[in-house]
Amino acid sequence: MTVFRPLFWEEDHLVLLDQTRLPWEERWLRLRTWEEVAEAIRSLRVRGAPAIGIAAAYGLVLAVLRPKPGHTPAQEFQEAQEGLARTRPTAVNLFWALARMTRALQACQDEQELFPTLLAEAKGIHEEDIAANLRMGELGAALLPAGARVLTLCNTGALATGGHGTALGVIRTAFAQEKLGMVYACETRPVLQGARLTAWELGREGIPFRLIADSAAGLLFRRGEVDAVLVGADRIAKNGDFANKVGTYVLAVLAQRHGVPFYVVAPSSSFDLALPSGEAIPIEERAEEEVLEPYGCRFAPPGARAWNPAFDLTPAELVTAFVTEKGVIRPPYVHTIPATLSG
Repeated sequence: MTVFRPLFWEEDHLVLLDQTRLPWEERWLRLRTWEEVAEAIRSLRVRGAPAIGIAAAYGLVLAVLRPKPGHTPAQEFQEAQEGLARTRPTAVNLFWALARMTRALQACQDEQELFPTLLAEAKGIHEEDIAANLRMGELGAALLPAGARVLTLCNTGALATGGHGTALGVIRTAFAQEKLGMVYACETRPVLQGARLTAWELGREGIPFRLIADSAAGLLFRRGEVDAVLVGADRIAKNGDFANKVGTYVLAVLAQRHGVPFYVVAPSSSFDLALPSGEAIPIEERAEEEVLEPYGCRFAPPGARAWNPAFDLTPAELVTAFVTEKGVIRPPYVHTIPATLSG
């Protein structure tokens, strides 16, 4: 199966597809400093928990490759690590990747070997993510009935990962296996990742889909036109509570009400076993302008204020199963999650 990569290393810099320009323009950015990578993460030019982690890993490679005057590569690495950690607080993959790169730095005894060592580690993180996505695609597709009508939210495809995707990777694999009937993609307000990015990915591969307003999901369930819900996750606590794009909780409640399986597709790097429950997950709040004036189009009256949480929390009791590269995890999650991830 051909894997589309939304970011990759080329000679001495990171190349990534600017997701803020999709679907109108396919603009590839060439980033040569860790500060440029940090800006790309903050501004959603690169987004999706796994992709954020991969981009941050490459950002640390750029730090040791081009330290500022007066900085040693190790000093620049430390500054970059702290700066990248401040970009997005919710996605645990970011901190997982930074910690893994830090361990690689600490294990390197020769400063001359820092760059090749860290580049190899970042590329390893990237390749492992793609392999995990392909494995999750197979495991998740096996859970779907023939002709499955699937509902999804946000963008969980190649754009959100190193390639192939998590929840959308399952959809991609099911389509290749001729098991897929229809994808209903929520537009995902306010930044419209579903309308802009998921629709772009599905359309370029000829996967049948219909884009729906987020608030239309209830009627779709009521009419019995959803066989499964597939979503990703930005951070999953030890008990199975998880944070994902705002609107996920609503879909989980609707799925339970209508007896529809609700699957969370995420790599093991999205689990944070240090958190006993989802209440400890930090929820990022973004600028009001994303709600009041999306993409420069002002809809709200002068003086209006907005609340703009980027994520919400879904309790474990609403999750049918987690699909990971290490296997499908079912309740009771407080026991099965640690057991599966440690296996």
